[in-house]
This record gives sequence, C-alpha cells and structure tokens, in this order.
Amino acid sequence: MDQCMKCPESHYANTEKKQCLQKVVSFLDYKDPLGMSLTTVALCFSVLTALVLGLFVKNRDTPIVKANNRTLSYTLLVTLTICFLCTFLFIGCLNTTACMLQQITFGGAFTVALATVLAKAITVVIAFKVTFPNRVVRWLIISKAPNFIIPICTLIYLVLCAIWLGTSPPFLDQDAHSEHGHIIIMCNKGSAFAFHGVLGYLCSLALGSYTMAFLSRNLPDTFNEAKFLSFSMLVFFCVWVTFLPVYHSTKGKVMVAMEVFSILASSAALLGFIFAPKCYIILIRPEKNSLHHIRNTSHSRRNNPLKT
Repeated sequence: MDQCMKCPESHYANTEKKQCLQKVVSFLDYKDPLGMSLTTVALCFSVLTALVLGLFVKNRDTPIVKANNRTLSYTLLVTLTICFLCTFLFIGCLNTTACMLQQITFGGAFTVALATVLAKAITVVIAFKVTFPNRVVRWLIISKAPNFIIPICTLIYLVLCAIWLGTSPPFLDQDAHSEHGHIIIMCNKGSAFAFHGVLGYLCSLALGSYTMAFLSRNLPDTFNEAKFLSFSMLVFFCVWVTFLPVYHSTKGKVMVAMEVFSILASSAALLGFIFAPKCYIILIRPEKNSLHHIRNTSHSRRNNPLKT
C-alpha cells in the first residue's frame, strides 16, 4: 500500500494490480468486422453509382435523361461517387492530413450534391410556376442560370471551411478512456462550432431543396422528378438530424462508424430516390422512354384535364 502508484495514460493495471501493462493502440481498421462491413458497403455503392453514370451516358439522347437536365445529373452522380469514396478517409490508420481531408472532402462533396439537387428543383419551378414574362423564363432556362447555384453554394462552403481551418482545424487525437486497455486513435474535429456550422449549412441546403421540390411536385411533366427530389431531401435531413444526438452519445470507434454510416445512408438516399425510378424506366420499361409515349401521354392529358 505504501508503494501504490497510478499507471500512466499509456498503460493500465493488470488484474492483480501488481504492474502496469502497455495499452493497445487501435482504430477503425479495415480488418475489423465493423470497418470491413462499412468498407464493403461504400465500395459497392460507389461501383453502383459509377454504373448508373455509365447507363445515363449511354442513354444520354433518350427523353428521360434529357428531360431531367443531363449536365446536373452527371454532376450529381460524380459527386455521389465521391461521397461514397470519402468514407475511406475515416477508416484505417489516420494522420493529421487525413483528419483535415475527412471534413473538407465530406462537406465539399455534399455541398455540391445538395446544390445540384437545388438547381434541379429550381429549374422545374422556373419552367412551370414563375410569373415572369416568357422571355425572362426563356433566358433563365437557355442561359442555365440555376446552374450557377452550384459554384455559389460551393464558394460559401469554402469560406466556412477556411474559417474552420484558420481558427481551430481538425487534428489527430487519442482516446485512452473509452475502452479498457486500448488507446483509440481518432480525429478531433477541432472547433465544434465550425463542425456543427457545416452540418447546419448542409441541412439548410437540404431544406431549401426540399421546399423547392415540394412546390413543384404536382407540375405537369412526363418525367417530373420533383417528388423523388423531395423524398431524398427529407431522408437526408432526417439522417443528419438523428446523427447529432447519437454521435454525441457514443465514444471511440463507434463514434467514427456512426459518421461513416450517416454519410453512406444519406448518399444512398440521394442515389436511390432520384435515380432508381429513371433506371427502372431505362432498363425495365424502355417503351416509356420514347417520344411516342410522351406524345400519347400529353394527348391523353389534354383530352382529360381532370387526370392527375
């Protein structure tokens, strides 16, 4: 009792309390069951997104691809691929550079994705619901003015990111208390206010996209994707609102896994709700993806104005 001493942070006492043992350094590794599962899911979704992009490029001259703005669809698919791939920055051995790239890549990819969805929704609203003169509407559509939303939103994110990195950037940290006998290597977010500010900015973009898509959900368009955009934004918002309390109630590798899961779930929601119906028509119901079907549908609506 007279010679009792406390073990240092890097060690822990053995069962007999006679000596201090070195703690094992651990992190969310690719070889762990949890890390392997998340890696497999991320890889499968990234490959699936690339296949959808190839399908859209192959059918780029068909009505369903042209009707929903090919450029924005390509941009969204490429960005979603990056969203899935950025989860690999959270898994494996970490360093300071990886910690900074985690947040920059994750936030930047989602900013571009949500801004693209917002541009898609605004394009539909401009085409069908604005009360501007026809020449103004025609100029907005021909000049592709809604597409400028993407660089504007990205620029705002870069300013937020620069403030974050300039004041309190993410750094490599150790958690020696969450698991007995282990030192968990993880990334500290640095400024908690900046991290939550970025999440708030993403959620505000999602709400804006949802609002615009909701306004145009019942507009008369053969391939109107507004309903699918609104569903995807609703799921995205719910995922990240749920993420915050769960994230703060977990520790260690589970905390990192929760962030990776939220990235995968929200990206999968965008991919599934927006592109699955289009892929279904292209692959399963190609007869609907034709000018003949569009003319017949338009003629039927003119003859039956009560049809929705």
